[in-house]
Parts: sequence; structure tokens; C-alpha cells
Amino acid sequence: MSSSSESSNLPVREIPGDYGFPIISAIKDRYDYFYNQGEDAWFHSKAEKYKSTVVKINMAPGPFTSMDYKLVAFLDASSFVYMFDNSLIDKTDTLGGTFKPGPEYYGGYRPVSFVDTKDPNHAALKGYILSSFAKRHNLFIPLFRNSLSDHLFNNLEKQVTEQGKSDFNALLPNMTFGFIFRLLCDQTNPSDTVLGAQGPEHLRKWLFPQLIPSLSAKKLPSFIEDLLFHNFLIPFGFIKNDYNKLVDAFSKSAVSMLDEAEKLGIKREEAVHNMLFLVGINMFAGLNAFFPHLIRFVGEAGPSLHTRLANEIRTAIKEEGGAISLSAINKMSLVKSVVYETLRLRPPVPLQYGKAKKDFMVQSHDASYKINKGQFVVGYQPMASRDPKIFANPDEFVPDRFMGDGEKMLKHVLWSNGRETENPAPENKQCAGKDLVHLLGRLMLVEFFMRYDTFTVEITPLFRAPNVAIKTLTKAT
Repeated sequence: MSSSSESSNLPVREIPGDYGFPIISAIKDRYDYFYNQGEDAWFHSKAEKYKSTVVKINMAPGPFTSMDYKLVAFLDASSFVYMFDNSLIDKTDTLGGTFKPGPEYYGGYRPVSFVDTKDPNHAALKGYILSSFAKRHNLFIPLFRNSLSDHLFNNLEKQVTEQGKSDFNALLPNMTFGFIFRLLCDQTNPSDTVLGAQGPEHLRKWLFPQLIPSLSAKKLPSFIEDLLFHNFLIPFGFIKNDYNKLVDAFSKSAVSMLDEAEKLGIKREEAVHNMLFLVGINMFAGLNAFFPHLIRFVGEAGPSLHTRLANEIRTAIKEEGGAISLSAINKMSLVKSVVYETLRLRPPVPLQYGKAKKDFMVQSHDASYKINKGQFVVGYQPMASRDPKIFANPDEFVPDRFMGDGEKMLKHVLWSNGRETENPAPENKQCAGKDLVHLLGRLMLVEFFMRYDTFTVEITPLFRAPNVAIKTLTKAT
């Protein structure tokens, strides 16, 4: 990783960019970011305008959700990785960006994702989450396969047959929530709790006020949406009952996980609220953003890729005696590469934020820039992971990009708040579920191509994740 201690022959430049007029320029940038240009084009336009991949920006949502919107953006692979250096970047209360919901959203606690590594509580909470995943690793494959069968594929086939197409995105929440709840709650069915069949809906209502200030729903005229969702934070009272039902369900059902927390010296109440953040932001929201991109890219690639995937998957499983096991999945190099390529092109969390702990020099490919202590910084990952100085055809979906010698490029896959070649640990901020997300992506493809030879999709672009409709499914021959 780059660091401030490295020597460099790069020229030192002043950080280019202009924050413009107070408030007015920030609001204009917000409209460009959400409505006039869109996220990708907006960041690219800043880099092109100032001929730099380190640049000053007014970061959305800005006024009046947050008045701390004057940031420096890192927009290439060289500068972006500074966001992972815990000696330079403070991650306290920066996960969501320039604003943060009040502590009442998390029962009065700060979840580990909002805690910097310098805080002793970080290692305790992160270690607890990592150990909880490790103890449940044997459940990953069977529980996810059951969820796919019960809540996704049966409904996909029925809707395609009866309606001519199926809304893949609409089926995901029940599938992902059911899997997550059973995994963390001693295999309890969420419908057997106070949540009933409304678990995903309660979770989405709790997530909405936390996420919508940094997103565009594209369901209202821009000036109405902007007024309602980008100018102030929604009070907790609107979703208090939904959150309390989630707390009640997890408190009563996640007995083993809460017992484990107590053994580590973590209060059950604090563990519950951390668990809900893990469930909602890290897992539910993340998976529901990731899977549509995965199916979109594979669907658009067409029958030739489908045939290759089906052959690899079925051969590996046959060699393992017909079992869909981790051993079989690990043999599927094309499947792995497709998942890595999806995460490279469209990381579930595209933005990383932090504040400089001290003065340091950040290096792009072309120059060095001084970052002052306390400066708010942001890395836009889709530009860093599509850096043309790192990847050939960087904006193109290349299914076998990470096969063979291509595996050497995995260090430039950065979706997990760390390099793909590194591992989450109590002392870093890398996503605790990094390996689980990759496994579930592979399992999605395995289950898909054990059932079907090929399929077609219809894509409707949204702000980040596309809406994917499955139009045809050809059953496996």
C-alpha cells in the first residue's frame, strides 16, 4: 500500500478544483450528481475538467443534510488505496458519507462500521463478528441453497411462465433476508417471529432514511425528490416501530450469537444493535445491490458464456460425486472470475470516506498532493477499479479476466474496503463478510446453471443497481 513515508519522483501539485460559491455551488453539484449527469459521469467530469484524479469536490447530498461537504476525491487506483491506510485515515462516523443518522437509529450505540480502528471497541466488535461467521461457515452453502430454491428460482420460473418475465430484483429481498435471519438466528424461520412475513419490509423502512440522502430513487420529479430526501434527515420516529420489531426478533432468536457476545465481554444489547447493522447495511443492502449486477452482466454476455459456465459447473460437481460442496465450487475458475469481475465493475459500496489523521502526501499516477490533517476525503471506487492504467478494456465486462495469470490482478479489486488479496481482521476496516459475499455470488451462478442452460434479461437502469427482469429461462438439458 502507498504511504506517506514513500519517496516519490512525482511532481508535487496543488489539489485542483473549486468549491465555488457557498451553498449555491454545492446544491448545483448535487443536482448534477443525482439528476443531470449521474454518479459516474459526474466524477469523470471533475477529473476531466481539472486534468487530475485527485480533485476538490462538493460531495452530495450537501446542504442542508450536511454542511461538511467540501471534500478531496481520490479517483484512480493509486490514490484510492490510501483510503485503506488506518494510520492516515480516520473512519469515525464516516461510513455513510458526509452525514450520519442519529444514535437512536442504532439503539444509542455506534455500530463497529462507524468506529475507527484506534478505538479499543473496534477490535472487540470486529473480532466478535468474524468469529461468529467462522462458527457458522458450514451453514453457508445449505442455507443459501435452500433460500434460492424456496424464494427465488421457483418464483422466477412461475412468473416467466405466467407473465412472460420475472422481476429478479423484487424477489431478492425475501430470499436474502430469509438466508441472513436463519444464518444468524439458529436457523429460525423469520416468519415464526414477531416479524411474520414482513421482515424485509421492516428492514427496508429502517434502511431508507439512512441511505436515501445519498441516492436517487428516480420515482419522483427531481425537484420534489431533492426537497424531500436531500435537504434534511428523516427523524427516527417515523421508523421506530419497524426497528423495535427487528430488535425484538433478533433479541429472541439469535440466542447463540448473543451468548457468544457475552462470553467475549460484549453486552447483549450492544451485540443486537451491531448485529442489525451487519444484517441491514452490510448484508441485506449489499447483497441486494450485488446480485442484480451479477445476473445483468452474465445475462447480457449471452449463450456463449452461459455454455462455458454450465460446462464448468456441471463438470466440477460431477467430479465431486454430484455434491454442491465448497471443494467443487473452488474448482470453478471461470465462476470465480465472473464474480470478481462483477465486483470490480460494480462494487456494492462505491464510495469510501474518511478524515485525515495527520498531514500526508497522496500520490496519483501522475503527481503528489498534500492532504492536511482533518481534511474530509472520499474515494470513488468504480473509477479506481476501472483505472485504464491498471486494466485493459477497463469498462468492459471480461468474464475470464481473473483466470490464470489474471489472478495477479486481484490486488486491484478493491470492493471490500481492502484489496481482494488481503483479509478482514479486527485491526482493519475490511468488510467482515468479504469471503461470504464472494461465495454467495458463486453459489448463485452454480444454482442458476445447474437448473438452466441459458436465459435472457431486460435491464432498466436505476441510480446504482439496475432493475433486472428475466425474460426467458431454458431448462438444463
